[in-house]
This record gives sequence, structure tokens and C-alpha cells, in this order.
Amino acid sequence: MAKEKNQGVEAQIPLMEHLEELRKRVIYVLIIVIAVFSFCYWQSQFFMDFVTKPLVDVMPEKSSMAMLKITEGFFMELKLCFMAALFFSMPFIFYHIWKFIAPGLYVHEKKYVMGFVISASLLFFLGAGFAYYFVFPFGFAFFLKYAQGYVIANLSIEWYLSFVTKMVLGFGIVFELPVFTFFLAKMGIITAEMMRKYRRYAVLGIFIVAAVMTPPDVFSQLMMAGPLLVLYELSIFIAVIFGRKREITEDEIYE
Repeated sequence: MAKEKNQGVEAQIPLMEHLEELRKRVIYVLIIVIAVFSFCYWQSQFFMDFVTKPLVDVMPEKSSMAMLKITEGFFMELKLCFMAALFFSMPFIFYHIWKFIAPGLYVHEKKYVMGFVISASLLFFLGAGFAYYFVFPFGFAFFLKYAQGYVIANLSIEWYLSFVTKMVLGFGIVFELPVFTFFLAKMGIITAEMMRKYRRYAVLGIFIVAAVMTPPDVFSQLMMAGPLLVLYELSIFIAVIFGRKREITEDEIYE
């Protein structure tokens, strides 16, 4: 039985080989991120205009974005270009994450590499797009409505970029829930019944995650918690379809 169980799985890899493989994958990722960063820095003004557009479109008259420190603009540009490079490198990053964990998988499980890379990338971009095209316009319009009369909004560029980065990455990551569910269900770690049983705790956990990954305001937290609740229900459906079926033991056969 042990021989059959290990069939199709590569032999145990020593710790040093694991670390060497991890180092190699990190180097590959750094190379592509640096290459993409170079392009993004060349087009930094385009990315700056794109990132600030949701705010500029709803900014009240006389309001502005400000540099509060003399070095703020320069470091903001570097940070923006790095985050853009990281964003566009996500398919490549997901691919190397898969290649790193692949030696511990069965042969029939390794065939999901393209499915993992494509689905994880699409869901990440979908989450980031949801934040940019839906959450930002409504959120900024809601909060900037208080900048009226003698109240003028002068927003720090550094604060704005940090806010956008946190929200975009946060939404991108939480939208990966169906992908994680698919593989955990395939491995038999979770089941649809388990997810239904602990739904109330999952809902609590979702609101905690939303509170941690978003600014301390109810609007942003609800904007993240809402899609997460929908994704959790979708994940249950995925677990039903793709979950590993329980194997019948010999004792159950002869009962």
C-alpha cells in the first residue's frame, strides 16, 4: 500500500535542495519583476495618471493632491512602478509558485499547472479590477462629499498610493479563494459539508480579514466583505463538484 501511495510522487527532497529550489524560483521572479519595473518606470507618468484617475474624477473644486515631503514624489514614483511591475508579473509568479510545490504532488495533480496559473491570474486581476472600477469611484465620492464650502481636501500622494496599493493587493488576494478551495478540496483537506458546517465562523473570519486588509472605515470593509461572502458560497459549490470522493474501506464493503 505504501508503495502504491508513493507512486507518482517524487522522492522526498532534502531540506537543502528545497532551499536551493526556492532560491532559484525567487531569482527567476526577481529577474522578471526588475525587467517589468524598467518598462513601468519608463512609462511612469502613464501609470501615475491611471492610478490617480478614480480620485481626480470625483475630487471637488479647489481640492488637490500634495507633496508633504520634498522626497515624496520620487519615492512615490518608485513605489508605484514597483507595484505595477509586481501586478503585471503575477502570472509568472503564480507559475513559479506552482513549480516550487509541484515535486510534492502526484503526477495526475501536476497537470493542473496551466489551470492554476490562468485561474489564479484571472481572479487576481478580477479582484484588482473590482477595487479600481467599482470600490474606488464610489468610495472616493462618498468620502469627498464632506469637502464642501470652507473644507478643502489636500491629499498626500504618499498616503493615496499606500491606500490604493493596499486595496488593490487585498482585493486581488481575497479573490483567490475559489482557487485555494479547488486544490484543498481535490486533496481532501476540506469538503463542502465542512464549509457549510462552519459557515457562521467563516462569515466572522471574512469580516475580520476585511477589517485587517482595508482602511478603518465601514464602507471599505463592507466593499471587501461582500464579494468575499459571494466567493465563499461559490467555493462551496466548487468543493461539491471537484472535492475528493471518500474512498470506501474494505471493512465497509463486507459489512
